[in-house]
Amino acid sequence: MRVKGRMHLARAAALVLAAVVGAATPAHAQQTFNLTLGGFVPNGQDARESGDVLTANHEYLVFDFKDFNNATVGGEWLVAAGPFVEFGAGLSFYRRTVPTVYRDYIASDRSEIEQSLKLRLVPVTFTARLVPTGQSSPIQPYVGAGVALVNWRYSEFGDFVDFGSPSLVVRPGTFVANGTEVAPVVLGGVRLAGDVITFGGEVRYQKAAADLGNEFAGPKLDLGGWTYQATLGIRFGR
Repeated sequence: MRVKGRMHLARAAALVLAAVVGAATPAHAQQTFNLTLGGFVPNGQDARESGDVLTANHEYLVFDFKDFNNATVGGEWLVAAGPFVEFGAGLSFYRRTVPTVYRDYIASDRSEIEQSLKLRLVPVTFTARLVPTGQSSPIQPYVGAGVALVNWRYSEFGDFVDFGSPSLVVRPGTFVANGTEVAPVVLGGVRLAGDVITFGGEVRYQKAAADLGNEFAGPKLDLGGWTYQATLGIRFGR
């Protein structure tokens, strides 16, 4: 029921933002289609949500939080709404599998007890941006904010120590949770703009947390983090 509620909220947010963009955008406004390539850096241990499953897992599994850093790829459509404002809608993809072993336990044959943690994020992001130098300037710094509908999937698979067993039995298993969360987003960047081609760099931050079931070591999954990416755009509609 919680997932369904968040899905309804996500759809409502998308419809409202789409209506705002449509109402504010002239029919022949300048538009840019961006390809983005970069990396996502999830929140570190000291910045993660209370009750986060990775923080709980880190107490008995061997991994670094930076092991979850990985590449992102995406696309974004930008539409000017006047000389200094633009709206955007984009999609990106991130996925990372981190192999781990238990810190203080080994199997009966003295081998490591291996397990993997897998995280996938597919944010659909709607933003509004301010371009202080204007759309016609060759150098265009910008700042913005918006909302992301973050579709996520988290899984743990491999061998698990059954701490409820007196002899600490090792059992194979797979545990999966998924859903969609609404996340506020802030961003900033700069681009070099020609008549047709633009390229630049951007930093953005999203903040969200998902509820997990009782099968996991922690009740929450922190979805927040930083994205650092390069942008390559094609301009049209002038």
